Amino acid sequence: MTGSVLVLVRHGESEWNKLFTGWKDPGLTELGRQEAHKGAKELKNRGYKFDVAFTSALSRAQTTLDIILKEIGQEDIPIFKDQALNERDYGDLTGLNKDDARKKWGEEQVHIWRRSYDVPPPGGESLELTGKRVMPYYEKEILPRVKKGENVLIAAHGNSLRSMIKELEGLSGEAIVKKELATGVPIVYTVDAEGNMTGVEILDSTTA
Repeated sequence: MTGSVLVLVRHGESEWNKLFTGWKDPGLTELGRQEAHKGAKELKNRGYKFDVAFTSALSRAQTTLDIILKEIGQEDIPIFKDQALNERDYGDLTGLNKDDARKKWGEEQVHIWRRSYDVPPPGGESLELTGKRVMPYYEKEILPRVKKGENVLIAAHGNSLRSMIKELEGLSGEAIVKKELATGVPIVYTVDAEGNMTGVEILDSTTA
């Protein structure tokens, strides 16, 4: 295998699993912790070694990272935590379930907010705006490490990870909003010295 490894992991299931969570900070459920352990075992079985890890300022991502690093025996690597990697801010939708949101704004409007790339909910971020927060941090702090040969692990959130995946895979806004990311499942990218993706593998033995 040539180039660096960049592994992205969406945090395990949180206590607000059925709600618009955004920047609120619920912890992991027991299932969420199990998902993190399962993802860690997938990495451990393949012998991945990391030089550095990144996560958000939210505990559900940090706990997922902690579980993974402990499981693979790499708790001593540097860890950087930054709100630039936080989940999309859902604004006025935060704390509501999808049914409550539909009752307040209508099914069509809520669908647009959830599934469009560039339409934000009131007081919140679209996926496009999330990317404008995530990508400068990625390009300044993460990508240079990957380019110089370091193996990097990132535990974050569905939409902050989508912003990176959009760039790595060269996807359109329309395509990235349709991409589903399973909780706790590592996505392994191989990346060359120019920062270009040369391969990708989803480590989920249950779908093999």
